[in-house]
Amino acid sequence: MNIFLLYLLLLKGTVTAFAGLASLPVIQDSLVAHHHVLTDKQLNEAVVITRSSPGPVGLYIVSVGYFVAGIPGAIAGWLAMITPAGIMIPLVHFVGRRMENPRVRSVLQCVVIASAGLLLAAAIPLARDGLTDPVTIGIALVSFGLLLTTKIDTLWIILGAAIVSLSAAALGTMVQLG
Repeated sequence: MNIFLLYLLLLKGTVTAFAGLASLPVIQDSLVAHHHVLTDKQLNEAVVITRSSPGPVGLYIVSVGYFVAGIPGAIAGWLAMITPAGIMIPLVHFVGRRMENPRVRSVLQCVVIASAGLLLAAAIPLARDGLTDPVTIGIALVSFGLLLTTKIDTLWIILGAAIVSLSAAALGTMVQLG
């Protein structure tokens, strides 16, 4: 894939969804479903790599770029990730002065709701790829329950899930579904 086209597709994801993983459905549709240069498994791996390392959640865009086109793709991903900040900083300054305006507040609330919907839409294909056996289904349900009912930091949930998964694999209890 042409590096400039990759940059534009990744930029489309980062510009249309300003919050980390909210760009997943756009990236999934563009690079997995439409251009077929990435698989759902690779997209999942990019998210896991990012969630397992320090830094912003949206950094998965760099991993996606790398999976598609190596080092030049990672650079395209990094540029696509930082470009919206150059656009948003002046815009936030402008909008911040007008937050009392009901129309501005309404637009921002709609953006938040749309981002939540995009995250939900992205979760479905990722779950299909990641939920492969009873252990992973159990890990997902327990993790979801902990996120909803406790204030445990997501890092501890991810580490706990990794330990359970590694233990189950070592014990040979993971059985493929389907």
